[in-house]
Amino acid sequence: MTVGEALRVIDAREARLLLASVTGFSEVSLLSNLERALAPDVARRFLQFTERRKNGEPIAYIVGTREFYSLELAVNPAVLIPRPETELLVDLALERKPSTVLDLGTGSGAVALAIKKHLPSAQVCAVEASAAALAIAQRNAVKHNLAVDFVHARWFEGMGKRRFELIVSNPPYIAAGDPHLKDLSYEPQGALVSGEDGLDAIREIVPEAPRHLAPGGWLLLEHGIGQDEKVRALLAAAGLESVTSWPDLAGIPRVCGGKVK
Repeated sequence: MTVGEALRVIDAREARLLLASVTGFSEVSLLSNLERALAPDVARRFLQFTERRKNGEPIAYIVGTREFYSLELAVNPAVLIPRPETELLVDLALERKPSTVLDLGTGSGAVALAIKKHLPSAQVCAVEASAAALAIAQRNAVKHNLAVDFVHARWFEGMGKRRFELIVSNPPYIAAGDPHLKDLSYEPQGALVSGEDGLDAIREIVPEAPRHLAPGGWLLLEHGIGQDEKVRALLAAAGLESVTSWPDLAGIPRVCGGKVK
């Protein structure tokens, strides 16, 4: 099998990503050497990858990495695959230049590590209830030499009286029974589904957040399409001020937040 033949096995873009992972060559290099023959073991592994992809497995899990905010992160089925929409959460965090940050439900560590990379002086704490996910987050921190304090806990458990200038979270927010879940079957359902309307996790987080925020501190939450009005109401009910929603690049309200006095 040549490079050119391999690139015709499945969708060309996906084939390039899989073949680059198998060979270690860049996509540009592959396209410049379409007649190059693949070694038998390389071709065999590539075909194994393409079969997994044909069965619906996400490319990020097949190759074991996903880029987020210019960080290459290790991912596996223990963690949610980081999405471009979540980069808005990091943008908003960096705008506030906090010195202390708490990331709830860190998963792969994507948000916490991106904040730490761009605000190296900040003290960043990342909480995760899944031990398997926490191991991936710690692995990513070591890979990028980023000092984040990881805590194995659910939401604010173990935080005691600690307060932060910023609390961020990309919690589960998909409603049970949502038809889109069938396309997300490879990803950890606990990181996706949150009750009948998708807001159970946010209902847990919001009332507890004020006592863990320093004066003037912000709480920022990613949420799903059409949930912004309800999330803003929860923030206001918890006594947070300056409650606001921010849209993602598609113009869809994606993050809501508020601050304490």
